Amino acid sequence: MNRLRRFFSTPEAIAGAVILALLAAMALAAPLLFPGDPQAIAGPALLPPFQDWSLPLGTDRLGRDVLAELFHGARTSLAVGLAAAAAALLIGAAVGTLAGFAGGLVDEVLMRITDAFQTVPSFLLALAFVSIVGPSLGVVVWAIALGAWTGPARVARAEVLSIRERDYVAGARVIGMHPIAIAFREVLPNALPPVLALSSVIVAAAILTEAALSFLGLGDPNRVTWGGMIAEGRAVLRTAPYLSIVPGIALVLTVLGVYLAGEGVVESTAVRRSLS
Repeated sequence: MNRLRRFFSTPEAIAGAVILALLAAMALAAPLLFPGDPQAIAGPALLPPFQDWSLPLGTDRLGRDVLAELFHGARTSLAVGLAAAAAALLIGAAVGTLAGFAGGLVDEVLMRITDAFQTVPSFLLALAFVSIVGPSLGVVVWAIALGAWTGPARVARAEVLSIRERDYVAGARVIGMHPIAIAFREVLPNALPPVLALSSVIVAAAILTEAALSFLGLGDPNRVTWGGMIAEGRAVLRTAPYLSIVPGIALVLTVLGVYLAGEGVVESTAVRRSLS
């Protein structure tokens, strides 16, 4: 309860939480408000917004409901952002913990692998991975995670290096606990807070990367995405700019909300540490 109170004590956190709550509501309400296929023909092509209240945001070039696509696109953005962040944090925390706790040759090898991944821009890595394996939601998630795990790995390693010689770790060694159990049951939980602080950056980057891949035609073809909507509207940008503006605004607000909520998490964590 105290952590929630500290989180909501900053205006940035409140604004971010409100935006993310709206995004979550859109994602959850999409199949209820717009059941069926959001890509089905709903009206005349290129109907402008607010001309027909059954289609408040109008239709695209094929006559599909823009509002329905916007709501279903929120499901894709939220799923990709959270899943990619979870995968990146899982990989990064595991690699960083092993490197920091084992030290020596293991640390050297794992850090050189981390350096190798960091030399390749994350978007280019995701682009190449999706191009080779094929576009699908799962492939996009892992493609983004492969380019995002190095930051959590370095933070986890730094934290583990400062924790592994503490008294309770030495006590676990004395009672004969296995080194792997010590690393992941005793050390990692105490190293996680600064690693989790990176989650907002990873989620925001994942949402933007997924949108960029969809814009290039490398998103999941069976799902509505905001990047795909922007790409669809590019062909009629002069005559129907709303087709790109509406999902573009949604994308910007979502990323802004994630960043603001992340700032709230960082500030509340800093307050907690200063009090401890």
